[in-house]
Parts: sequence; structure tokens; C-alpha cells
Amino acid sequence: MNPTQVSVIGLGYIGLPTAAVIASRGIKVCGVDVSRETIETINKGEIHIVEPDLDIVVRGAVMTETLRASLTAEPSDVFIVAVPTPFTEDRQPDLSYIESAARGFASVLKKGDLVILESTSPVGATEKLCQWIADARPDLKLPHAHAGDADIAVAHCPERVLPGYVLQELVANDRIIGGITPHCAERARDLYKIFVKGECLLTTARTAEMAKLTENAFRDVNIAFANELSLICDDSDIDVWELIRLANLHPRVNILNPGPGVGGHCIAVDPWFIVSSNPEKARLIQTAREVNDSKPVHVVEKVAAAADQFKEPVIACLGLAFKADIDDLRESPAMEICRELARRDTGQVLAVEPNISALPEAYSAAEFELTSLDDALKRANVVVILVDHAEFRALDRSRLDQMVTVDTRGIL
Repeated sequence: MNPTQVSVIGLGYIGLPTAAVIASRGIKVCGVDVSRETIETINKGEIHIVEPDLDIVVRGAVMTETLRASLTAEPSDVFIVAVPTPFTEDRQPDLSYIESAARGFASVLKKGDLVILESTSPVGATEKLCQWIADARPDLKLPHAHAGDADIAVAHCPERVLPGYVLQELVANDRIIGGITPHCAERARDLYKIFVKGECLLTTARTAEMAKLTENAFRDVNIAFANELSLICDDSDIDVWELIRLANLHPRVNILNPGPGVGGHCIAVDPWFIVSSNPEKARLIQTAREVNDSKPVHVVEKVAAAADQFKEPVIACLGLAFKADIDDLRESPAMEICRELARRDTGQVLAVEPNISALPEAYSAAEFELTSLDDALKRANVVVILVDHAEFRALDRSRLDQMVTVDTRGIL
């Protein structure tokens, strides 16, 4: 497959790196996003997210005119959908972003085009994508209804990259490619082989959807085991970090590290897609989610107990991102902990997040103050380590000697 132009719908943490990597192969790429600020930033050769080396790839692609961004969809040979798939308040999948994207580019589809859904989705979402396109373009035959006679090929290829290593893993990792039909899967494989060095594994769309959910549910369950251990150890006056280190000396034991909870758009969200589709049977997966969702409450209670030692507690929360060395705040337990400490009026709350320059609009400065690490350590009498950013790992421990510390990452 040698597409003349590829459109990537959604220019976030997955869409922009994907667009940049494809453009770096000399293929014209049009990135589409609803944010005018994002479009203007990218068209200047700059980026709006933190990801190592992404700025270099984007700048090069924009300068060579293989990458540009637009608010509206344009005719292309391939459309890759990489929009958010959050859940609702009652933990049901919210596919409105996918539906909006589908209806947005449906008008420019033509016979022979390929549509790929990369957004992590509940089982059946790719078929719904087909139906939304069919509703908008009744003149086109979609593969969910016309199989081998379809005008458009549709497949699901879930992203499976680690923030901080996205550019490497987009190229190196194996890809699971699920087609609505076998022909659809083959069409999508031909596209990915242009830039993927890993193996491209073909299956059905439903299996590909479930594979991504399974990968993240597996990790969630294992993290929940570690987090539950940390709760038990707190009650038993046991150092959970030493316990795990010793237990992991067993040749067949590999316990993960506990933390303040689980964040990010994948592990904190995707297992609920499995639970929502089959709540009676997904009991272990649901319990793991509940354990990890409850961990921030436990951390808040520990911090509140530490703050009670001071007449005027000043609490420095180190880290807001959901994992180390990135700026992604989605579903972040650290953010949840900071907000809850402020809501409870536990003390003055200072937040340190070296990867952002300002709090998002959704978070009022009245809740807690974003400040520098140096300023926070000068003012605080309680320090809470919520994210193991490189800046915090390199911190001179003697600066914490006169403070009460709550270390949720085991870096002290």
C-alpha cells in the first residue's frame, strides 16, 4: 500500500506521534484536531505535549511539508482515528468522540479508502464506527454489512505504547490488527508495515479490541496486588518496599511496586470497559479497579495524619502527572490527592510538577498552588512524594530531614 495522503484524527498523546512518524517516512499527513491552539502550534513546527524527541520529528516533518494540521478533515487515502474514549460517571464507555470523528470525515471518504480505529475501545466499537460512517454516507458500502463487496476497508489497531517512549515503541512494538473482514486487516497491515518494524499480527476487530483491554486489565490486577499489599503492610508496621524486594528474590515472583493509585487514560479506564460488558463474570477485574481507585483515599488519610502534627501545616505534593517524567494529568491519582487535601482544608497545599508551566483550566488555583520544587521545600513542613520524576529522584535527601514525609513511590 502506497497512500498519497494519510489523515490522523486527534492530535493528542498518540495521534500526534503517529502522524509525525508516518510523515517522517515521506508520506503526506494531515492531522485533524478540534483545538485551534493545537493546530496553530503544530503548524509552527512546535508541540503541545511532553514526549522525548517528538519536537524534533514534528519540526522536521513540518519543515519538509509532509505534516500539517487542520481543523477539518480533508480527502485522504487513509483515516486513522486516535481520539479519546473516556467513561461516563457510571463507568460506561463514552464513544461520542469516535462518533463525532466518524461523522466529521465521512463526507470526504471515497471508494477504496481505509479507516483505522486506534482509540482504545470496548468490544464492538469498530462495528459501531462502520455504522456511523454508513449512516452519514449511505452511498458507500461498509464491510460490516457488505463484507467482500465493501467500498471502504475498516480495521482496529490499538496503540500499545508507553508514554516517554512513544516514538521508539510506535516503530519497534508488535501491532495487533483486527479487521472487520480479513481483507480489511490485510489493508491495514500494509499501511503499518511502512513504519512498524515489529510483527503485524492479524485477527478480527473484536479480538483486537479485547486484546488491548486485556493487556491493561492484566497490568491493573498486578498493580492492585501491590497496592493491596501496601495497605496491609501499613496496618502491620511492615516496610512494603523491603517486603517486595525480598519476595521478588524468589525465581518465580515479580511483584510490581505500589503507588498512590493508577492513572492515565489506559489502565485506569480500560478495565471498566470489560466490566461494563460483563459485570457478572469480570469479578477479579472489577475488584482490582476498586482497590486501585481507593488507594488515593488511603494516601490522603496518611497525609492528614502527618499534617495534624503541625499547627499550620504546609503540604508539598511532589508530582501531578500520572507517571514519571511526562506531563499527562489524565486520571492522575496525584492530582486527585492534591485536590482532596485542598478540599478537606488539611493545610496549605503546594504542588510541584516540573513538566507543566500552569494548571489546566479545569483546576482552580484556589484549590492548590503550583510552585517550584525549591520554593515548596522552603515553605513546607510535610512532603508527599506522589510521582517519581527524575527531579525528585535526584533530590538531596538531607533537604527533607526537618520535614515529615509520606513517600508513595519508595524513592527515599
